[in-house]
Amino acid sequence: MSVYLDYQAAKPVDDRVIEEMLPYFNKKFANPSSLHGDGDIATETLEKARKKVADFINAPKSSDILFTSGATESNNLALIGSALRNKRKGDHIIISEIEHISILNLGKYLERQGFKVSRVPVDQYGIINLDKLERFITDKTILISISTASNEVGSLQPIEEISKIATEKKILFHTDAVASEAVIPIDVQKVPIDLITFSSNDIYGPRGIGALYLKEGVRVNPILIGGGQERGMRSGSENIPGIVGFAKAAEIMKKEIHSESARLKILRDKLINGVLNSIPKSHLNGHPEKRLPNNAHFRFDYIEGESLILSLRDQGVGGATGSACSSKTLEASHTLIAMGLLHEEAHGSLLFTLGRFTKESDIDKAIDVLPDVIKRLRILSPLTPPDLLKKYNEVNN
Repeated sequence: MSVYLDYQAAKPVDDRVIEEMLPYFNKKFANPSSLHGDGDIATETLEKARKKVADFINAPKSSDILFTSGATESNNLALIGSALRNKRKGDHIIISEIEHISILNLGKYLERQGFKVSRVPVDQYGIINLDKLERFITDKTILISISTASNEVGSLQPIEEISKIATEKKILFHTDAVASEAVIPIDVQKVPIDLITFSSNDIYGPRGIGALYLKEGVRVNPILIGGGQERGMRSGSENIPGIVGFAKAAEIMKKEIHSESARLKILRDKLINGVLNSIPKSHLNGHPEKRLPNNAHFRFDYIEGESLILSLRDQGVGGATGSACSSKTLEASHTLIAMGLLHEEAHGSLLFTLGRFTKESDIDKAIDVLPDVIKRLRILSPLTPPDLLKKYNEVNN
């Protein structure tokens, strides 16, 4: 693939991260639970890495970080662990209609366990309605879980306002920050959040390692039972190479996030303007301003997203139709439907996400090939109106 614009689905591991990890695969391989000298070195390595990840979000204590196998496990620990821990206080949980599929499926699971789950609606930009959120709260509400940003349309949620509401009502607040962690800084000492989900690969670290920030004093029930690692809340031998890589990625990202976000925003805006100005009947999904600096989510009338992705692949451009975790279902995006789009509108969507190694020439290539791809698909589509077909034919002639 000559142009990769699917960074939300997967990011490459930074070379600096790989270099940091290499000794821990064969030379520094000891288990932190071992009592010998090499085990002590492994323990020291683990805690130094934990401190770097804690610093990434300005957590007061490194012990606030629990390492997991990735964001999905962190979300499971946050929601199931909080629900089970607090079920004597209440049985009600609030999420949004456009959460990541891992949160939505957790909501369904908890409902089968007897919990009540409310789903807050969003506006046409994919941003939750705070008044409706407050109206959903009852004296049985024990947890609110709202992602920091939509992993699909890129709209930013009012996390600070949600945090204030949750704090005033004495309700736990969890946010999945995976979609935003590489471009939007989070400072837990400025915005009080009880639980935060992170992923290593989403900041250019290795896959298979993630973290859950657990504010001091917040308790969850473990969902993996074993030897009692990670303060007894996440058993299993620690993935030291992955944790070292995660920590290095967090250290790099903390230094570079502001400059990286500014650079990506310039490229994002060039891409959005180039596409909307060159392709008729094209639309931007998500909020035009309150959106991730690396997200450009479009929809095009009269075509189908899967055909668009395959056609772009033939041109050497990689994008997505929506969330990678649910893309194989071929169903219309639940996010776009919740935003009020019709199924046929949602099916004509295209997601480009930019990253650390995106170049301006990549944006130029996407802007260059996309209009012809759209035109060809529309000429083949039975949905394209005659007046638009006529314009395309006039251009061809």
